[in-house]
Parts: sequence; structure tokens; C-alpha cells
Amino acid sequence: MQIEGNLLKMKTSLVDGKANYLLPLKEKGSEEYTEHPIEEYIGKNIQINFDGQINDIYDNKIIKKSYGQGFSYKNFITLARCDSCIVKPELCHFEEGTCREPKWGEENCFIDHVIYLSLTSGAKIGITRNTQVPYRWMDQGAHQALPILSVPDRKTSGIIESEIAKDFNDKTNWRKMLKSDCEEVDLYELRETIFDQYADLLDEMGAEDLDEEIIHIEYPVTATPEKITSFGLDKKPEISGKLLGIKGQYLIMDTGVINLRKHQGYYIRMTIS
Repeated sequence: MQIEGNLLKMKTSLVDGKANYLLPLKEKGSEEYTEHPIEEYIGKNIQINFDGQINDIYDNKIIKKSYGQGFSYKNFITLARCDSCIVKPELCHFEEGTCREPKWGEENCFIDHVIYLSLTSGAKIGITRNTQVPYRWMDQGAHQALPILSVPDRKTSGIIESEIAKDFNDKTNWRKMLKSDCEEVDLYELRETIFDQYADLLDEMGAEDLDEEIIHIEYPVTATPEKITSFGLDKKPEISGKLLGIKGQYLIMDTGVINLRKHQGYYIRMTIS
């Protein structure tokens, strides 16, 4: 069996505490992505071939190199979704009148955002649009997540996160995450510590406390290689191995792992046997 097309990051859904995955691919000449049940290939041998074609995920134009996980350099430096304030929301400059795409900013940054705690490779603080709950946590490979605060815009969430991150981690060690090598932390207790330690900041920012339950997430992983090797299609345009599982945006094979989100826009052929 063979499937092919331009990649987008895998689509996720959470059903009864289990992460489910679909792989979107857009074949040549097609305007639509076909979503393939990638989970069904676990336990089978897969081979991924990349012939060098990359299409910008914004305008579909063929590009020589991808920036920001799927964009041409021109779009990378002109689209608001690629601006540095997306990674560091506290740097938002919308009020200065310099937003690259004001309409996009209004639709995506001036909506409710959730500040959360999660367990990936360890306990971390993070933020996401309320529309990205719980998908953001599955993209990160979190096996527990706890929403703790709600704020009305992205900049406010970024200010709060950046302050809390001075004392609490906001990064994920992807190798530990894939191996589920994570020290267990009581997220409820950590939430109360943050509420106490940052009470003045949270009041000043108008953050709303959330009384939520921990969300537990299981991933379709049967095994993880003892030594994790990361594949990139630019350096290794043909990779193969037995598919052992999926976690975050990674395919886990007995030969190594590949982060599909980093390869958005790449035109691949996947052979399943």
C-alpha cells in the first residue's frame, strides 16, 4: 500500500483519554487534504521517501527551503503567524500598530487563552488558545494536563507565562518525552503553589482561576527504541522501519523517529507493508 502528498502536522483527537491520530496528505493536483488513519499502520513496516519537493503550506507555491515549519522565507517574514511574538507573546506589538496582519491578530490573539500545567518530560507551564484545548497537549506529547488560568488575550497569557517560567520549566526534552521518562509531579499541588506565589501578578493581569480536573492522555505506542535517533528528510530522504507508535507529532520506528510537524509542506510517499 502506498500513500503520498504534501504533509501537514497530524490531526489529533482525544477519545476516552486516548490520543487518536490522522495524517493529512494533499496529492498533486488536489485542492484538499486526505486524512489517513496512521494509527492503523502501527506494527507494520513503513518507508518514507522525499524527492525534494516542498510546497508552502500557506499559498502552496513550490519552495527550495522551508522556514518556520512550512513557509517560504517571504511568508515567514511577512505573516503574523510566523512573527516572534507567536513564540514569545509578551512581545506582542499590536497596540503599536505594527502587527503584520491585524485581522489575523484580532481573530487569533484577542481571544481567550488558557494557561496550563502539563507533564511531558517533566512538569511545565504553557499557554494555548482556548480553541486548541486539548490538541496542544497531544502535540506536545503530554500525558497529563491541567488548565489553571484563563485570560482574554495572548499577550496577557505570555506575560504571565514568562514570569512563572522564571521559576518553573516551560520547555520539553523531546527524547525524555518520547521515552515517557518523566518525574511524576502533583499538578494540583503545583497549581496551588503558583496561585500563592504569583497572586499579585495574577490579580494585576485579571487572570481567572480555573477549577479543572487533570486530563490524562494515553498514546498509541507499543515500544520505544532504547537509543532514539532523529531523522530529517533533508539529510536522509529515505527512511524506513517498523512503526512502533505515535506520540506528540513524532512517528516512532524501531530505527528512529521523525517529527512530522517539522516537515510540513514536504511531498512524501509512504509505503506500508
